Amino acid sequence: MPGLVVNEIFHSIQGESSHMGRPCVFVRLTYCNLRCTYCDTEYAFYDGVEMSIDEILQRVGSFGCKLVEVTGGEPLMQEGVHELMNVLCNWGYETLLETGGSLDIGAVDPRVKRIVDFKCPSSGMVKKNLWSNVNALRSSDEVKFVIGNRDDFDWSVEMIRRHEIDRRCPILMSVVFDVLPPVELAEWILESKINVRFQLQMHKFIWEPATRGV
Repeated sequence: MPGLVVNEIFHSIQGESSHMGRPCVFVRLTYCNLRCTYCDTEYAFYDGVEMSIDEILQRVGSFGCKLVEVTGGEPLMQEGVHELMNVLCNWGYETLLETGGSLDIGAVDPRVKRIVDFKCPSSGMVKKNLWSNVNALRSSDEVKFVIGNRDDFDWSVEMIRRHEIDRRCPILMSVVFDVLPPVELAEWILESKINVRFQLQMHKFIWEPATRGV
């Protein structure tokens, strides 16, 4: 089996998505093809150690938790991630994938629940969005927009309507932490009547926001 470059593996509380609040094992892979202005995991761009899939599975299994999220960085940059996700599903893990929306999700094992984080204008990466990914979405997947200002929100509403994303899967909206007050996004959602789920990054309220491994 091909190995993977792994930044960290840790057991924590899922801080985002519809799985928020659940104990979860995170497998954070190294490398990212994006450079979002608000990125909070820049340490995953390059730092990591090579691990075999067997070594990753052993580490994941040590936590005794059946929910696993494969994240990054951008996990789809490493070809071996597909084998890892296949094996996790085969072993009975409920497997989530957090991906930035710039790489094709079509080859991901259909048992994996994909969380696609399309990038808003304030990220500086909006041109990297691969909108053909919308056609691959299933009802078990989720789409996320991280909102930094009103322009991001208006743009997101337009993209949701243009691509009919809300007809395919649930949609999440959160704020850029310490940039946009959560109350503003909540009010915009209510005013617009857009069908989305408002969320906060729960782990940043449980622990200090810059804490790693949580």
